[in-house]
Amino acid sequence: MQAANPRHGYILGLSAYIIWGLFPIYFKLLASVPAAEIIVNRVLWSALFGSLLLLVWKHPGWWQELRDNPKRLAVLTVSGLLIAANWLTYVWAVNNDRMLEASLGYYINPLVNVLLGMLLLGERLRRLQWVAVGLAAVGVAQQVWQVGSLPWVSLALALTFGFYGLIRKQAPVKALPGLVVETWILVPIAIGWLLMHPEANSAHAEFWASSEAWLLVAAGPATLIPLVCFNAAARHLPYTTLGFMQYLAPTIVLILAVTLYGEHLSESTLIAFMFIWAGLLVYSIDAWVNLRRRA
Repeated sequence: MQAANPRHGYILGLSAYIIWGLFPIYFKLLASVPAAEIIVNRVLWSALFGSLLLLVWKHPGWWQELRDNPKRLAVLTVSGLLIAANWLTYVWAVNNDRMLEASLGYYINPLVNVLLGMLLLGERLRRLQWVAVGLAAVGVAQQVWQVGSLPWVSLALALTFGFYGLIRKQAPVKALPGLVVETWILVPIAIGWLLMHPEANSAHAEFWASSEAWLLVAAGPATLIPLVCFNAAARHLPYTTLGFMQYLAPTIVLILAVTLYGEHLSESTLIAFMFIWAGLLVYSIDAWVNLRRRA
């Protein structure tokens, strides 16, 4: 297995989260297309572009390894279903003016990652990391209290992506081949959905002459690039560190929701986010100090 390189991990992780943070701009352009149809096309085009990329970016022996280890295919089936559920929830939230709830979900996700890392991977937190977790937990609790009910969109996003990342970190499959297999496993489901919904936009030939058609095609590379970065970063960084880096994406979504799309940000919500940002700052300082010590 490739030796961990924290520097590469930080670069890859930051790249993934910045791209994910800008995703609402892309999905808002597809607001007239139902969320399920967007995900179906996302699966199909990701499978196609991923396969083409795999032909160029060689990974010798990856198929033989999967063929000889059927359990890995089962694991990738589970991770594929998790990421598809995450995509569907996120696209629905963005196109139904619930970007702040989506943002909250990805603020909760690092806490889920910390919990999973501690309970299932045996990872331990340093003192400053505990302070960071505490600050972030206060911010998340404030947001849950403000919503006044169980924020199902936020929890669905946090849990599906948390378990997806955990599975991919543990699965002995390289980032790109694993992602390609995940998407191809979902292809029969996507085709079945199209056959069951002949009224869908993408089921009509004339639709593919429109600008929206090209946006759907772009879902392939737009999906592959950040996921490959994330899966590669997961192999170079502790899961708790990778989780806290994820605060970057919901912060970008939050800024877009308020400044570009007019969603209301109350004073109490801003206070909650300030606790979360303080936790991220403390955790980042601890990570930087620890990285310098190791260097």
